[in-house]
Amino acid sequence: MKKEKEFQDKTALITGAGSGIGRETALEFSGLGTNVVVSDIDETAGKETVKMLTKAGGDALFVKADVTRSEEVKKMVGESVEKFGGLDFAVNNAGVLSAEARTGDYPEEDWRRLIDINLTGVFLCMKYELQQMAKQSSGVIINTASIAGIAGFPKNSAYAASKHGVVGLTRSAAIEYASKGIRINAVCPGYTLTPMAETAMKLRPELEGELEQRIPLGRLGKPEEIARAIIYLCSDSAAFILGHSLVLDGGITAI
Repeated sequence: MKKEKEFQDKTALITGAGSGIGRETALEFSGLGTNVVVSDIDETAGKETVKMLTKAGGDALFVKADVTRSEEVKKMVGESVEKFGGLDFAVNNAGVLSAEARTGDYPEEDWRRLIDINLTGVFLCMKYELQQMAKQSSGVIINTASIAGIAGFPKNSAYAASKHGVVGLTRSAAIEYASKGIRINAVCPGYTLTPMAETAMKLRPELEGELEQRIPLGRLGKPEEIARAIIYLCSDSAAFILGHSLVLDGGITAI
């Protein structure tokens, strides 16, 4: 009940909310009475998430945005504030996976695309979210990084570089804006059973077993488990947590 009052009538903006962790986070927020702005580059998927939220009695808005385009990100934040009057929580979750290749063979075009979406996209979202939250002197931002943001991932140097960048960006901005009443943290999921992962497993049926063998808990994470961690970091219970990257990986990085 305390959580419901804490989140009731507040506003959360979530990028990459058309599926996976983003969608589950939207559902968790909405279930607590939070107004939710669903953003995704995939309009069909994003509107499907909104449909799920409104069907359950929530208040939601879809805003299509490419996080690599500054003008679209600025518009996304502007429409969120115009609709709901402010911005209390922002979850910068939009991202993509990389093709596997050794660093010396990695295609430059793929490198630039991945850094642009996974890192520059988070920066642009934070840029405009922080401008709004600074006016309010309040707000919480959660960035989706990865265990690839705290450890090396062979044949995934671009992805690891982008997620390490997200962790560094989170820490630096957290220090800058702590005195403004804004908290900034990150989550670092391990192997999680998202639609992207499911697609990869269809192509390689043996992949799930291979991944499970790497995880001490013996299973992949669930998107809702990551979403609940995000909610916790947004809550008053996490009021003294700042610049932290919360690892949710079933024990991989404990080895």
